[in-house]
Amino acid sequence: MTGHHRNGELQARVNALLALAEERGIVDREEIDRRIETLDRSVSPVNGARMVVRAWNDDGYRERLLGDAGAAAAELGVAGGGYSSEIRLHAVANTPELHNVVVCTLCSCYPLAWLGPPPAWYKSEAYRSRVVRDPRGVLAEFGTTLPDDVEVRVWDASAEARYLVVPMAPDGVDALPDDEQLAVVTRDCLIGVAVPQV
Repeated sequence: MTGHHRNGELQARVNALLALAEERGIVDREEIDRRIETLDRSVSPVNGARMVVRAWNDDGYRERLLGDAGAAAAELGVAGGGYSSEIRLHAVANTPELHNVVVCTLCSCYPLAWLGPPPAWYKSEAYRSRVVRDPRGVLAEFGTTLPDDVEVRVWDASAEARYLVVPMAPDGVDALPDDEQLAVVTRDCLIGVAVPQV
């Protein structure tokens, strides 16, 4: 069975369940559509990028972000995306001596509200197992080669903890306006498999 056929079959099942639930008064399809639209607008890697750019330009915010990332996100109006209060967002900062990368080895726990939809490779078994055993090799496959004296630390997300990498500000980024600074902070930078480039 091809992936396209499987996806079509799954969508048909979802549509049938929605129709049945709507017929029985359990759900309102318009309300579901409104919630999906709200989710689409509210979950984006731009949310995490805004936090990083603010940290690059405001030392006080950077300190608050590294101390309590959830509260720092709320300062910018970036909500927790419906996560329960038990799920905590942690910000981990890259330095000249340390590079952080995020994975979820057990499943694919991911800070959706702050990084947007996860890439397919993040959920793949190959990434989840290999980044722990050979983080430098995996980073190199993404085009990120680090000096030998830089420690690579892998953070394993869980049901209780999500992670966001605060990359180092690249040379020259401070000369750019905020909207252009945002553009250099990609989702892959926030996961730690890439570094921002000006």
